[in-house]
Amino acid sequence: MSRDVAPRLKYPKPSLIYSTFLPALQGAQSKMAASEANSCIYLDDTPKKIKEKINKYAFSGGRDTREEHRKFGGDCAVDTSFQFLRFFLDDDERLEEIREQYTSGAMLSGQLKAIAIETVQGIVSELQTRRKAISDDVVREFTTPRKLGYDF
Repeated sequence: MSRDVAPRLKYPKPSLIYSTFLPALQGAQSKMAASEANSCIYLDDTPKKIKEKINKYAFSGGRDTREEHRKFGGDCAVDTSFQFLRFFLDDDERLEEIREQYTSGAMLSGQLKAIAIETVQGIVSELQTRRKAISDDVVREFTTPRKLGYDF
């Protein structure tokens, strides 16, 4: 109702941003911390470091043995690699395909981690490239105080 009334009172429409946190590499039960370098992936991590962190520290929803995993499948709800893909993989159909394969046992934890590694490496390298393109002039332009012309 407030979205209907606000414009008549010359106020902007209220909005809500729904968001969830990206889990720490050790799983949702732990938190990312600057004091624990292996709890998260930093934007300045190299592709090699990203691969090492995901392979070594990412909590897996897989079973204890390959045979159990093939029989019972993995748990995407607790698997950090899958959670990363939920945030970073653009193709929803591919994500659903991965979920089905992992929960059925057709895909192993190592295979899921490999997909997550490739996806995260691509995003981080793109951000690093964009970050290098920012010059002092660009920073100065965005941080220079100026009058903002709001009409409400």
